Formats: sequence, C-alpha cells, structure tokens
Amino acid sequence: MQPIILLHGAIGAAAQLKPLASLLGSSYSVHAIDFSGHGGEPMPAEAFSMELFARQVIEYMDRHQLQSPEIFGYSMGGYVGTYIARHYPGRISRLITLATKFYWDETIAAKQQRSFDADVILEKAPAFAEQLQQLHGTENWKEVLVRTGAMLTALGKRNALNAEDYPLVQIPALLMQGDKDRMVTLEETIAVYRGMPAGKASLCILPDTPHPLENVNLELLTRLIKGQA
Repeated sequence: MQPIILLHGAIGAAAQLKPLASLLGSSYSVHAIDFSGHGGEPMPAEAFSMELFARQVIEYMDRHQLQSPEIFGYSMGGYVGTYIARHYPGRISRLITLATKFYWDETIAAKQQRSFDADVILEKAPAFAEQLQQLHGTENWKEVLVRTGAMLTALGKRNALNAEDYPLVQIPALLMQGDKDRMVTLEETIAVYRGMPAGKASLCILPDTPHPLENVNLELLTRLIKGQA
C-alpha cells in the first residue's frame, strides 16, 4: 500500500490529523509525525526550523524504510514538505499542501508572533491554552510557543524557500487553500503554483474554508488527496 506521511501545523501535533488519517487508511499506509517538541516529543537541542523538521521527516522515513512516500502537510507541515521536495530530490513521490504560508517578511512574522504569547492565551483564550497543554504537555506547551515565535522571526528575516526553489520541485504537487483563509493570501499560493514546473503542479481552492484544520471538509480533502474529486 502506498505510504503517506501527514505533517501537522505550527504549535500543532499529529493527534490533530487522526480524523484525516482514519479516512485515508483504506487507500494508504498512513504515518503521522510529531515534530520535535510537539505532541509530547522531547525538545531538540537546536532551535525550531524548517530545516530541522525536514531532517526529522527524512530520518523517520529511513527508520521505517519508507520508499517514495507521498507527503501531506497542513500549514507549516506543507512548508516542511515543500522543503523536502526541493532539498531531498527523489525521496518523496508527491507533495500535497493545505493552508501553507510560503511568504514571510519581518512585518508578517511580528504580527504572527503576537499570537504566541502564553500569558495572553491564558487570559483571553483559556480553552485554547488547555488544548495546547493537552497536545504538548504541561511542561512543554509554553516552550513550543516561544520556539515557534522565534522560528517565525527567523523566517521573516530569511525565508527557507524562495522563488528560485519552486522550479526545482520535480514531483507532482497539489497546492490547496481555503477561500476564506485570513492567514495565507491567494496571491502567494498562486505564485508558488506558477513557480513550479509546468504540468507538475495543481492548484485547488476549497470553498467556504478558513485556515483552521478543524473547519476543513475532511471528506472533500480526502477525495482530493486520493485524486478522486
């Protein structure tokens, strides 16, 4: 059965992808990975980065002897998947992204970083704080926020992927975005799609769909991943 690796978003965890994994299970051998520091995994010695997370995916593939898996990445997971497709040619057979923010600058990074203040979350969104504690553990969740904010600041200064990288993604790619996504612009997703080799990439705009994964129509998403929509 064709393997597929599911990659979660920033401050997320593999547990959030279980409903999608269940729907894909009849067609794929599904692997959902927690990045370092996420989902109870130990904190890495080095800073969070797309390069670090990409290496971890490759190491997972080697340990589990996965040959030419597909990758589905939600949000940050899609950035990691694209980085792998660019910098580890031949390792994956197909790339699928959803709600991935490809373009960062210092202004965008600073705006997003304000969303990762643990004290503000505790005060204004206690239910979200509780969810983060359940995902990452009471000892780790604040550190996940701090390290993610630092990673975004670094991305704002230097994108890990740039316009010259996308033509080098030499595998089939499906880029998906919701039409009501307030974090990711249609323009940046379309620019990446157009930057990929002609005939390799496809673009799909999901109707009535905001950024959060829990608001995505998973049955439609499953059909798109399977190529049945």
